[in-house]
Amino acid sequence: MVIAVLSGLLVSLLLLLLDFNKRWPAFLVSLYPATLTIYFLSYLPGILYGETLNVSQPWIPSLQTNLDFRLDGLSMLFTLLITGIGTLICLYAAAYMRADPKLRSFYAYLCVFITAMLGLVLSDNLILLFIFWELTSISSFFLIGFKYEDPASRKSALIALAVTGGGGFMLLSGFLLIGSMGQHYSIQHLLSYPPILTNDSLYPLILVFIFAGAFSKSAQFPLHFWLPGAMKAPSPVSAYLHSATMVKAGVYLLARLSPLLGNQPYWNYTLMTVGGFTMLYAAFHALFRTDLKAILAYSTLSALGMMFFLLGIGTELALLSLVTFIVVHALYKAAMFLITGVIDHETKTRDITKLGGLRKVLLPLAIAGVLAALSSAGIPFTFGFIGKELIYETSLAALPFAFLLTAAVLVANILLGYAGFISGIRPFFGELSAEHREVKTPSFWMWAPPLLLAFAGILFGAFPVLSQDLLHQAANSIGASTPLPPLKLWHGFSPVLLLSVFTILAATAMYLFLKPSTSRLQWVSRFENYSPKAIISGVAAKGKQAAASYTHTLQNGYLRIYVMIIMLFLIALICCRIFDHLHFDIDIAALTPIGIYEVVVTALIIVAIGMILFTHSRLASIIAMSIVGYGLCLIFVFYGAPDLAMTQFTIDTLTVVLFMIVLLRLPAFLNLSNLRIKIRDGLISAAFGLLISVIALMVLQEPTNKEISRFYADNAYPLAKGKNVVNVILVDFRGSDTMVEITVLTIAAIGVYSMLKLKMNPSEKE
Repeated sequence: MVIAVLSGLLVSLLLLLLDFNKRWPAFLVSLYPATLTIYFLSYLPGILYGETLNVSQPWIPSLQTNLDFRLDGLSMLFTLLITGIGTLICLYAAAYMRADPKLRSFYAYLCVFITAMLGLVLSDNLILLFIFWELTSISSFFLIGFKYEDPASRKSALIALAVTGGGGFMLLSGFLLIGSMGQHYSIQHLLSYPPILTNDSLYPLILVFIFAGAFSKSAQFPLHFWLPGAMKAPSPVSAYLHSATMVKAGVYLLARLSPLLGNQPYWNYTLMTVGGFTMLYAAFHALFRTDLKAILAYSTLSALGMMFFLLGIGTELALLSLVTFIVVHALYKAAMFLITGVIDHETKTRDITKLGGLRKVLLPLAIAGVLAALSSAGIPFTFGFIGKELIYETSLAALPFAFLLTAAVLVANILLGYAGFISGIRPFFGELSAEHREVKTPSFWMWAPPLLLAFAGILFGAFPVLSQDLLHQAANSIGASTPLPPLKLWHGFSPVLLLSVFTILAATAMYLFLKPSTSRLQWVSRFENYSPKAIISGVAAKGKQAAASYTHTLQNGYLRIYVMIIMLFLIALICCRIFDHLHFDIDIAALTPIGIYEVVVTALIIVAIGMILFTHSRLASIIAMSIVGYGLCLIFVFYGAPDLAMTQFTIDTLTVVLFMIVLLRLPAFLNLSNLRIKIRDGLISAAFGLLISVIALMVLQEPTNKEISRFYADNAYPLAKGKNVVNVILVDFRGSDTMVEITVLTIAAIGVYSMLKLKMNPSEKE
């Protein structure tokens, strides 16, 4: 299984290395997800009987992170959706994007995404799950921004990455908290002791982190805005990522963790509230859209909200409704996205107000659109009908809020049914405009995948027994334990049937009497400045301005500012450390008496420093700097360090010579400092010097440990064959350190030489 999950990375690499310009190599890519579908179907009989497959390969045992994969009912359901629909998407894309010069890159990104989704739904380790979670964000970034020549596509990809990436950071925090509290990152191990987490005081904080990750990935309010913007992606991407797979990753995550963190008031009420509000908010917004992809995007948001809503109810019937609706939505919504892609491809428009009568030229697509629309509205003999009846049955049994929850679901289902009719039926009926009469039926591979998906919604609806066992096992994997009711078309006359009939009639009435209109879109656009997208974008813009101001202040290109900031930071850091352990027991009498030589040399150094600060001659400043260096040489001599004195003397002499050489190529002396800046720099320098003096005095009071000195003195000659201990330390005991220092100096010298030899045109100098 490990090879099956990670094989997409190898396929992606091969696609980038190989070159194909013909159609058939593109079609062959579909063999990758098709082979995976067959592979996982081989385990289906055992899964239907309640078996599970666990695979573990050592990876990072010290961090309790291994390649742990688990195939059960829930992961099997998602795996078949990922690989099955992925196969159809690959076939569709080969025809839809055959003229695109970047087709290889598209398939490479798609294979990486398939790997990421498979790893996500099969992972049985939180850290491993997070890695694949982030890989879905990265691969979807490239897929959403595939048309990178378009600024809107680039912006949409960045927004999607920012929102899902931020949620991923929060998710990692939650996973680390869970691992710290549960002493393990294995999901199955943690499920053995679920009360450990729910009874802990940090349980609410864990939920905040986990919900943030799930809501951002599955586009829940107020983080929903990235999904409609991601419709800039090619239609195969929208059909695959934004209806069937990636946007359901958050739903999968919470479903998987439901036995561990669920069945608590914080969990249930949060999911019901956020999911319910998103469900109604997005369904309402779909009424105002005229772009087919926008309608599908907002109806997808509403459907995702309904999934979280069902997770919040949390009963066993709700879990069965959830897994059923996941399949229902994946089938009809993926079909609708593919149909929209064909319409856009052939007519060059997605504006629903300009489309109609396309059944006369796109009959196979019309059949697929009608079937998908019927399933989305829950018409009898469709899988959508079974799903909606289960949802109504769930809400009616959710006491004590049954009436309120059922009313919310009813409104959402009516609006979703209307959106399905508008997307799947309206483009194909009515009058065919003159500009679309020349439209031709596209390639078989462009209409067969959506027709097959739409037909699957009818097949599972007419024969629910085909999917019943797998859906029951998926619900059991989430937490359902008692025998679940069978899926069937007829439950007899009941309030549930009445609600289903009312939903269909109301959605049909809206379709007949409420026509899409640009005026409604213009009306709702007036509130765009108050939308979550506008508010969050405004906050992000302010943060960007603050970051730019901070950067321009601290990283402004002036070396003196960099040095000042470093010194201020060191002063603050060391002061905090000193005053935290405030011990100034300095015995002044024990210090060596100050002689006349030290006083004279120190006075010379102070005078030289003053000359450096106030002279207007660059030559005088260099001479003054040499006086400071030579004064330090004399101090080293006074205190018995002639070797250091000779080193300092050599360095200072070379420095003066180099400065004098550089002077030949420098411009005239510029006095860039006023009195205020000089006072500021003087105070900082005095504070830094005083701090170093205090540290030196404190060090002198500490007991001397000469063990290291004795080691170097005793081993310098026997081990390194050198009598000069200092040289031996630099060359042998600290050879690597010295080599790095030499390398740094060499690189700096090359840079300086390059700048000296640089010859620019006058325009470049400006």
